[in-house]
Amino acid sequence: MTDPNVNPQMPDNPGAPENTDEQYVSPDQAEQLADEAADSEAFEQMTDLEAEGEDPLTQVSDAELADAVEVEPTDVDGDGAVSEIEVQLAERTESLQRVSAEYANYRRRTERERSQLVDQTKAKFASQLLPILDDLDLAEQHGDLAEGPLKALADKLRTTLEGQKLVAFGAPGEAFDPEIHEAVQDLSEGDEKVIGTVLRKGYKLGDQLVRNAMVIIADEQS
Repeated sequence: MTDPNVNPQMPDNPGAPENTDEQYVSPDQAEQLADEAADSEAFEQMTDLEAEGEDPLTQVSDAELADAVEVEPTDVDGDGAVSEIEVQLAERTESLQRVSAEYANYRRRTERERSQLVDQTKAKFASQLLPILDDLDLAEQHGDLAEGPLKALADKLRTTLEGQKLVAFGAPGEAFDPEIHEAVQDLSEGDEKVIGTVLRKGYKLGDQLVRNAMVIIADEQS
């Protein structure tokens, strides 16, 4: 039998905060709202990055990647199935590793191309100085570089160019190499061909050929 003095709509504890404060939020509700806010913020950040043309997966730092790789798999479902979080972690880790490898390859290729461009520029500049070196060689053959200001100038110029890895080649007695020697006359009769006379020195800048040596071929001296 129902007590007529008891209001059936009256709560068990009318003085509790949830019964007296219309804006009261329980701890469970507060935790749920916080999780929803965090998910919403993360989604907005990823959306902003995509709008700016950036890949959200590449915005993770190396430290965060290292932490992600070190995370041990956990059985969230309790039945041996891989959780959705682990799948996302594996996908992001693979994406970051791929981007890192592509960037490393790009950097190596850029450095190699830059080095080649520098060598080509040096070789082009050095080729414009070769006529001056040829004149100095002729002056030296005539004894004009024995002493004096011209000899000092020649020594400084040659030292400077050698410091830039410009090296002369082509000397009597060297084996003839059609790749780097230009023969204007062949006076040899045997199979062993060597340089007999050097008409013009050849030059290399490192491993790059700047100019062929102009020579006359002769037989190897026994």
